Amino acid sequence: MINAIIFDFGDIFINLDKPATISGLQKLGMKEWNNEFEQLNLSFEVGAISPEDFIGGFQKQLPNASKEDILKAWNAVLADFPFYRLEFLQELSKKYRLFLLSNTDSIHINTFEEKSGVSFYKDFYDCFEKVYFSFDIGMRKPDPKIYQFVLEQNNLVAENTLFIDDKTENTDSAAALGIKVWNLQVGKEDVVDLYKKNIL
Repeated sequence: MINAIIFDFGDIFINLDKPATISGLQKLGMKEWNNEFEQLNLSFEVGAISPEDFIGGFQKQLPNASKEDILKAWNAVLADFPFYRLEFLQELSKKYRLFLLSNTDSIHINTFEEKSGVSFYKDFYDCFEKVYFSFDIGMRKPDPKIYQFVLEQNNLVAENTLFIDDKTENTDSAAALGIKVWNLQVGKEDVVDLYKKNIL
């Protein structure tokens, strides 16, 4: 019997436009998303480096780009957050214990909050018992430790918990711990289809 649901954030609630960030960085001189960029991103997502160090690392690779240019390209990934998904979540929060678990960084979260406005993001966060961002807790999916952490912190039983994420490696890792999963196919499914999936 499912009594708790852990949700990913990007492409589950907020739509992402990943090509927009890549093309934005290419316009600034990036030839390819190389290992240096990947390491910067991973370090930033677990809060191991500051926003200044993150942007500075990009500037080393893209010497002609300003801080503003890099921020604009970095934030281009964040698209719209349809209101109907928030309404669905608010209804769901009356019946289940809900948690948010996102691999993200402080720049993206600050930008989301600025773009959506206080009342919207507060209504969104209020749907959850606890919101977990990778940069806050120093761990990221698909590391099994992050799921164990959320389960233990909230006295959740794996078999009674559903985890929803669009990345297969994340849902596979959670499933290996006995957590029920829905690997949502972006573009073909929407989080509001949850009841149709007969998972609950």
